[in-house]
Order: sequence, then structure tokens, then C-alpha cells
Amino acid sequence: MNATAIILAGGKSSRMGTNKALLPMDGKPNIELIKDQLTPFFSDIIVVTNDFEAYEFLKVPMVKDEYVGKGPLAGIHTGLKNSNTETNFFVACDMPFVSGELAQYLVSLCENYDAVVPNINGTLHPLFSVFKKETLPKIEQCLQAERLRIRDFLNEVAVLFVHENDIDPVLVGNIEKVFYNMNYPVDYEKARNWLKQ
Repeated sequence: MNATAIILAGGKSSRMGTNKALLPMDGKPNIELIKDQLTPFFSDIIVVTNDFEAYEFLKVPMVKDEYVGKGPLAGIHTGLKNSNTETNFFVACDMPFVSGELAQYLVSLCENYDAVVPNINGTLHPLFSVFKKETLPKIEQCLQAERLRIRDFLNEVAVLFVHENDIDPVLVGNIEKVFYNMNYPVDYEKARNWLKQ
């Protein structure tokens, strides 16, 4: 299935105290690690950011939020609006162990749904999910009504929730690592230790 991978890098990283996307991981910025893991599976990759200069080195198309300061839902809106494909995989820029194989698998499940969202051990991961372009009007309604929680939007579309036993057959490696995201300096240190191992 033809799909675009969209990396969300529009956050302020306030809890980390520095730009999470640019933290060095394995000798390269974290966001480059994510891009490298997606490149074999997606011919189109877009970065949603309000700081083009910071990510020029990635050499991929970049787009700015239309709804500035409205959080991840606004980033999903921007990605969908600027994508050339109906189906789109989204990932946050603070997930260093993203699996391209798993992303491709989630895309393959989306045919009869508006979205595919992992629910791993009771935790939803809307920033490692697949969304169809046709959900744009619903997202715009939510943004205009200041209903900025992704969960509110998910209540209004046809979602396939994927659980850990659904992805076990296609997942190579540790499920905790694949869905791990770095919000605080201690999270970054844990990720670096994993890499060393």
C-alpha cells in the first residue's frame, strides 16, 4: 500500500529542556535515526516542524503547522494536508527505536479503517499510528472547537486498535523499546544505555 511516513517535530521539548529531536543517539541526531529506520519502507517522508533550519540536514520535505501551538493533533492535521497519499504513518520525534517493519504492518491494516492505533498494555500510542487523509474534516472540527486531545478525535472515526498479541508476529525486538518515548533527561539516559547494550 502506498503511504507516507510523517515525523512530528513541532513540540517545545519543555520537559527535556532541549530539542528532543536533535539529541545525539548512536552518533547522529535522534530524528535522523528515526528517518533512517523508516526510509527502507516509505518512499515519501515528511517532517512537520516550525523550525525548518534545524532539520535541513535531513534532506526531506518540511511543512509548518497551520494551527500553531495546538499540540500533536495540529501536527497530524498538517501532515495529512501536505501528504500526497491517502494513508499516512505518523511518529513522534522522540521515539528512537521506531520499527519500520511495524509501521509498514500498521499501514497494511488500515484499508477498511480511518485510523490504526496501537494499544499496548493499556496505553494508546496515537503518535505511532496510521491516519487516512479523509479524516481531515473531523480533525479541523476538533481544532476549531479547541478539542485538542487526540482521543476526542479518535472517538469520531473508525479506529482499529491493535494490541500486543496482534503485533507479536511482525515485531522484531523489544516491544517496550519500540514504543519508548523520551520526555525527560532520565528517559534519554535510559535510551542511551539501551543503545550501548
